[in-house]
Amino acid sequence: MPDDDPADEIARIEARLEALAESAERCRKIIMFSKAAIGGGFALLLVTLFGLFATGQTAALGSIALVLGGIVSLGSNISTLRQTTDAISAAELLRSNLIGSIDLRVVADSPMKLM
Repeated sequence: MPDDDPADEIARIEARLEALAESAERCRKIIMFSKAAIGGGFALLLVTLFGLFATGQTAALGSIALVLGGIVSLGSNISTLRQTTDAISAAELLRSNLIGSIDLRVVADSPMKLM
């Protein structure tokens, strides 16, 4: 078979789509945990600021670090998710174009074999 066989190319695109889907799911999970880290950091910061529990400066610095780390992680993974979904859309478009370019035969037109 030639290297530019549409079926082989479609199979490669399908494998790429699966890898991209896994990457997108990973980004969604990290986004969820980043939001939780931001919320937890804010809650800890409020607890520290209002002095509800006997917490010190370390807890305040830790909460600020948690909020900032969550924000950085959230922004990074949101942009990665956007790039991944754009790549998925492009790969799906390429796959549909390749499928449309295949010269398919109608089953009724194929010769019948008798046993």
